[in-house]
Amino acid sequence: MMNEGVHFLDAAAPDGMRLYAIGDVHGRFDLLTRMHALIADELERDRPSDWRIIHLGDYVDRGPQSAQVLDFLVEATARDERVLALMGNHDEGMLDFLASPADSELFVRYGGFDTAASYGVVLDVQTPQARADSHRRLLAAMPDAHPLFIRDLPRSISFGDFFFCHAGVRPGVALDAQSPHDLIWIRGEFLNHPGLFEKVVVHGHTPHHEPQVMGNRVNVDTAAFDTGRLTVLVVDGMQKRFLVAEA
Repeated sequence: MMNEGVHFLDAAAPDGMRLYAIGDVHGRFDLLTRMHALIADELERDRPSDWRIIHLGDYVDRGPQSAQVLDFLVEATARDERVLALMGNHDEGMLDFLASPADSELFVRYGGFDTAASYGVVLDVQTPQARADSHRRLLAAMPDAHPLFIRDLPRSISFGDFFFCHAGVRPGVALDAQSPHDLIWIRGEFLNHPGLFEKVVVHGHTPHHEPQVMGNRVNVDTAAFDTGRLTVLVVDGMQKRFLVAEA
């Protein structure tokens, strides 16, 4: 990796474009809709010449309304191309369960029961037959648009001096050469890296009760499913601030 990089304090959005980066939703439809209402109020008030709303992944599991979150995002991203969504590891985990229920443990162990319940399905994994039956019921209950939406999600996007992804990036690897796995799974090597990256990395994936601002990265995962606080990083020119939707 080059020695040069961009520090958070110096990083800017593209000229005339306001950026909103939304942390992990995890089934908190109530907070997601509240956040979008707050953003809509700001856009109506301030009338920026351009804007993007970027969801950083993990829409399902843990919270109570994963199905409703996906319904909302399918519609919102189709209605306005400035509303964007990236892949998270939990989203991929749900796809893995739908594709091969016997092999997907992320979904089963970390919130899949809540996701299934949001579709009206009681997930039972006590036996291989029960797991297969739950899988069939979930597939039948889930609109085709939901897995199709998740399958098509990109894993990163960049605007101005900011690089957006779910989990982070591997130090020493160019941002345009990051592995799909690292972008939705990496933690330690990325979180502990002291140097600057080519751009400031805006991510979620690792929950904290407050957003984290470092010289090389910003973490906006405030564990909405548990804390009742969904956090957004707002960037307008070189100005940065946070917006929080609370239960």
